[in-house]
Amino acid sequence: MIKSHKLLFRFSLLILGFTLMLSDGLVAAEHPGYIDAPERRTTGIGKFYMDREISFVMGHQAAAWLNRPGRIQEEMPDEVVANMGLNPEHVVADIGAGSGYFSFRIAKLVPQGKVLAVDIQPEMLQLIEEQKARDGVTNIEGVLGEIDDPNLPANSIDAAIMVDAYHEFSHPFEMINGIYQALRPGGRIFLLEYRGEDASVPIRPLHKMTEEQVVREMSVFGLEWTDTLDFLPWQHMLIFTKS
Repeated sequence: MIKSHKLLFRFSLLILGFTLMLSDGLVAAEHPGYIDAPERRTTGIGKFYMDREISFVMGHQAAAWLNRPGRIQEEMPDEVVANMGLNPEHVVADIGAGSGYFSFRIAKLVPQGKVLAVDIQPEMLQLIEEQKARDGVTNIEGVLGEIDDPNLPANSIDAAIMVDAYHEFSHPFEMINGIYQALRPGGRIFLLEYRGEDASVPIRPLHKMTEEQVVREMSVFGLEWTDTLDFLPWQHMLIFTKS
């Protein structure tokens, strides 16, 4: 259930949606809200989406950091996947899957379904294939995405999850459009980002997002902001549903 303090903000987003959306619920491709402003660049790429500067992408060379022991306490991955409410036959896309840190956890919850581990770096997908072989996991499928396309078939997934990845997308509009098209009706997006509202979270500013900014960007697609779970030490877990 949506919390009462969100209602006024949601109303303002509804007005924004009427301004931006076409009859099919999507922003016109020629006007996705991008600005190239290198003169405003801070520590990101100098490209802005809906007034947010986009961060640089973490390369595959940092894969070991993704599997650091401290991540269990910092990001509580098992609790995250438990809160996704998945059914055993669900198909879940892990967007920006990296080394598969969340993919392998999700795979255990969908034994009759599968995980589509999407990443734009072949090196990351190779790491996943190696772990699949070691662990005998058969229900994870690597998908080589593009910077502007997750390469997912339409109407093919029940859920998508993005963990600390969305803020790095150089083409967030196109990526969410691809995910939106891939979601079945009633499908959900789980978006985890470090809390931009909290200065005490020890992450660089461009690697954080506020709840307000996330909801603003997702509202372009008419996704329903279903809930925000704040049980994590440093991150929001926002849930959006396709009607």
